[in-house]
Amino acid sequence: MQYLNIPYHVKNLPKLDEAFVPFGVWRKAFLEEATVPFWVAVEREDGKITVRKTFLRGPEYAEANYRYAERTVKFLLWSVGGFRVYLCGDKAVIARIQKAYTPAGDRAFDVQFMEDVYERPFEVLSVTEEDFPEANEAAVAAGGHMDGCRIGFDAGGSDRKVSAVIDGVPVYSEEVVWHPKTQADPQYQYDGIVESFKTAASKMPRVDAIGVSSAGVFIGNSPMVSSLFIKVPRSRREEVKSVFDRAAKEIGDVPIVVANDGDVTALAGAMSMEQGCVMGLAMGTSEAVGYVNADGKLLGWFNELAFAPVDVSEEAMQDEWSTDFGVGCKYFSQDAVVKLAPRAGIELDPNLTPAEKLKVVQGLANEGHSGALQIFEDIGTYLAHTLVLYAQFYSLKYLLVLGRVASGVGGDRVVAKCNAVLAEEYPELAKTVTVMLPDEKTRRVGQSVAAASLPELR
Repeated sequence: MQYLNIPYHVKNLPKLDEAFVPFGVWRKAFLEEATVPFWVAVEREDGKITVRKTFLRGPEYAEANYRYAERTVKFLLWSVGGFRVYLCGDKAVIARIQKAYTPAGDRAFDVQFMEDVYERPFEVLSVTEEDFPEANEAAVAAGGHMDGCRIGFDAGGSDRKVSAVIDGVPVYSEEVVWHPKTQADPQYQYDGIVESFKTAASKMPRVDAIGVSSAGVFIGNSPMVSSLFIKVPRSRREEVKSVFDRAAKEIGDVPIVVANDGDVTALAGAMSMEQGCVMGLAMGTSEAVGYVNADGKLLGWFNELAFAPVDVSEEAMQDEWSTDFGVGCKYFSQDAVVKLAPRAGIELDPNLTPAEKLKVVQGLANEGHSGALQIFEDIGTYLAHTLVLYAQFYSLKYLLVLGRVASGVGGDRVVAKCNAVLAEEYPELAKTVTVMLPDEKTRRVGQSVAAASLPELR
């Protein structure tokens, strides 16, 4: 394809995936000779708008221009979230993007997802410079509040964790196995949440506030898309949207704040290090990302980078759910391990779940199997090149690598290789971004304790 004719330079490619074309590196090379203005804005709830004014090349680069513009729109959409995209520039490129982002287009999944979140039609508008909107960002102060008697709740897909926290010190914690992903009646999830809240409340003289960490996309405290409620029919959507607020009322008239678990992970890191510009990247079932800015605030963005592009190779793997190619979940999750295993000479039982396959590869890595170790080094190589991309959209000082893929010797290899590639190929980035596994202090803060710090007392 013509877009791959844009010359870019990478010394270190993943040994098991040498066709990898890192979008961030390719994107920077594309922009070196791009002079034709192309503006993108994405609008989300409450009139918030994120703007990126960028450039395209001349008409002889028609395919590269489209690839660059569409992938940039895609990345913005999944990092920021939104129901309306404004484009200003090359009309032919805009027309192709508009066609792709329709219910019958290549990006039909994106359209449906955003409509589910924002409960309004998704649209891509072609506008003039005069009609192009101005940026309207609003970072949200969240977390770091330790005063009073607080409940911190971490709603996971296989277990739920709750902590009773008094003046920043956890006085009680428990973990309970549950199965929300298989339950069609949201009463099951509601009862589990209330039970955890009441258990924590019984360990304190009173409850002043409740903070919740959960996977999914939230508008206010409402889970608009969440794997916890994946089996619940659409007809009961209103019950799901109010589930956390209703559960809090069982405890009393106390403030409750619900946040994406990725953001709470980044918040835990920021609290433990007393630093801002922290991104948490958890490699588990999928890629989960959270971010805290320089002021210790949440941006109010999606940060759903599992569906954001990282590889523009024609040979990039397809994500079965979103149907797109080269998106983050296939590079920073257990799917990446499973993808690379056959290329490393590791035959996995097809009857095993992805999580079970990951355990097999991790076991081999612990035994020193060269192919298994190479898998984790290649994920580290993916990560180094992808940081070039993430740093174009986020101000980064620290990247915390978490999740089951990053446990044990595999996690050490991921981080070590990432830092080695950064030092060799991107020394300026290596000087400004510290890539690390969570230290003991970060682990002590914990997800549920960080969640407890979310609400400010009335």
